[in-house]
Amino acid sequence: MADAVLEHSAAPAHGHAGEFEQPLFGAYSKKVGMWLFLASDSLTFGALLFAFSYNRIYTAWPTPFGKESIINATIMTACLLSSSLTMVLAVFASQRHDRAWTRNWLLATMAFGTAFIVLHGMEWTHLIHEGLALPGFPQSIEHGSGEYAKVSASVPQFAATFFGLTGMHMLHVTIGVIYLGAVALRKWFLPILAAIYIAAFFAIPADSVFHYGVHVLLVGLIVAGIILFLKPKDYDAYDVEVSGLYWHFVDLVWMFIFPLVYLMSTRV
Repeated sequence: MADAVLEHSAAPAHGHAGEFEQPLFGAYSKKVGMWLFLASDSLTFGALLFAFSYNRIYTAWPTPFGKESIINATIMTACLLSSSLTMVLAVFASQRHDRAWTRNWLLATMAFGTAFIVLHGMEWTHLIHEGLALPGFPQSIEHGSGEYAKVSASVPQFAATFFGLTGMHMLHVTIGVIYLGAVALRKWFLPILAAIYIAAFFAIPADSVFHYGVHVLLVGLIVAGIILFLKPKDYDAYDVEVSGLYWHFVDLVWMFIFPLVYLMSTRV
């Protein structure tokens, strides 16, 4: 009887600080929710990778990528691998309750992710101006007449699957950077993101395909603002760990894209 009373008194009361929800399979709900989201998201990337592989097997698939593209993609891969390391260090720092280094490692992860996005944008810009494009791209873009233009004309599936797969991944990396920014800086990240959006909106030409992609930042700004103002909180080690799950998933997907899309399409 005494043990039952002691156990009841030790349990946190409903609605009071320190209360924890019952774990599902030994994991808290945020982690379970992220795993479920990643499982569903893996189906999306699985379908895109399958489409690329299917077309590669049953089509006279081109191998247009030269040394410059492979070097650029390798540097992009190094950025993502480095970001995985800094993300792990951020999780370890959060578990030690070291808020300063948690923020610093998250910012380092964001820096590597941003470098990946910039390098990917440069790669896209180069390929588009060389002639690798889709009909939906702005008509004012000057396309080249070299090998990439011939690839777009003779094997349109290559451009469609390439831009679809890498564009979806670049979108996920952008969302991840915004996610980590909200966790690391909370409301202070909103004016920074707004300044980046305004600068990109005016700096990127209107006839560039990336001018449309800039609006992803605006959507991220709105969503992050709603979340941070409706439910302000100081993100703890659990939140950092959950954000790390998303980031590692994005990095893992690239480990499939890099060899399949770039290395196996290298010009001989």
